[in-house]
Amino acid sequence: METLIKEKKILIIDDEEDILRLLSTVLSKEGFKNIYTAETGIKGLQLFESTQPDIIILDIMLPDKEGYEVCKKIRETSMVPILFLSAKTEEMDRILGFALGGDDYITKPFSPKEVFYRIKAQLRRNVITINDEKTLSFGPFEIKEDEMVILKNGVNLELKPKELKLFLYLAKNPNKIISKERICDEVWGEDYIGFDNTIMVHIRRLREKIEDNPSKPKYIINVKGLGYKLSIEGE
Repeated sequence: METLIKEKKILIIDDEEDILRLLSTVLSKEGFKNIYTAETGIKGLQLFESTQPDIIILDIMLPDKEGYEVCKKIRETSMVPILFLSAKTEEMDRILGFALGGDDYITKPFSPKEVFYRIKAQLRRNVITINDEKTLSFGPFEIKEDEMVILKNGVNLELKPKELKLFLYLAKNPNKIISKERICDEVWGEDYIGFDNTIMVHIRRLREKIEDNPSKPKYIINVKGLGYKLSIEGE
């Protein structure tokens, strides 16, 4: 798991060059290889789109956009973990950060080591283990891709080919909102037009087979107006 975590992509958005340099240096020394930095909100959003990071460190006070605004924009399409970094210490600032979709809130001045361990904790929660036999494991699930088998608590789930392909695709994009258009293209290999009902039916049938309570799903979550995501924590 440690190797998988160190391969994750980290995006740091802060207008202070000293902080960007400090965090980049500390994270590099800890073994992280994919670190991206931005000094403005606009550049941060551009890097978010182009790199698809696994975690974001986001300053609130940016020269062009507030970090809150950047967070809201990211949350339109992604549930990537966001750690706010701010000199604001008031309780309402922290509450607002969490309300807008932040996963953690770190106040300045901070300990670089603390930031590292907070990053590591967030990434550990979102990692899916993959072994040499192409087996994905998370929560109660084990997916053996080569055998096209999905187990839940060791019990084989009897999934039809399209259900299995759908679940596998979502599992390879954990905690990310996937549009119906993308699902249709990746799973059916067809344009989305006319497939809306087909996708909903397959999602419903899949939930009936993998969820403890299909009417209150914990894993396959509908994000209204945007698509679906697979929560690997079962939240």
